[in-house]
Amino acid sequence: MIDPSYAGTRFASFTADVERGRLRQFAAAVGADDDVFVDVAVARAAGHPDLPVPPTFLFGLELEHSQNALAGMGVELTRVLHIEQGFVYHSTAHAGDRLVFAPVIVSVRSHRGGALELVTRDTAVTDADGTPVADLHQVLAVRRAPAAREPA
Repeated sequence: MIDPSYAGTRFASFTADVERGRLRQFAAAVGADDDVFVDVAVARAAGHPDLPVPPTFLFGLELEHSQNALAGMGVELTRVLHIEQGFVYHSTAHAGDRLVFAPVIVSVRSHRGGALELVTRDTAVTDADGTPVADLHQVLAVRRAPAAREPA
């Protein structure tokens, strides 16, 4: 069981650099076939300083760093299910940007008679100057481990 007192916990902020190659790979993986996501000349012609970050890319950057925080809460990562995610965008991030992620656990609650623990996390994403880029919202379900069997 995850201690509900984790609600309100602010984890250490972390930074992530947005790289062109990763943006291109992500765009290909999710079928973002608009050349603005893969061709710098097209992006600049569209008014961007470099390749723009495709929708949901920030979730992947956050995921790379969030596993340590969950493990620190006693969560066995093999028991985690992704339930929900949402994004509110304030500005567009681009290749070459350094982004700052500031995650907070909003709530921890029991669900389905304790079979699941729902962990809600919100993360504010800013650029290096502190300008808001996006707010990420995520709900994870952690399946309860089966009870140990008594020896026969």
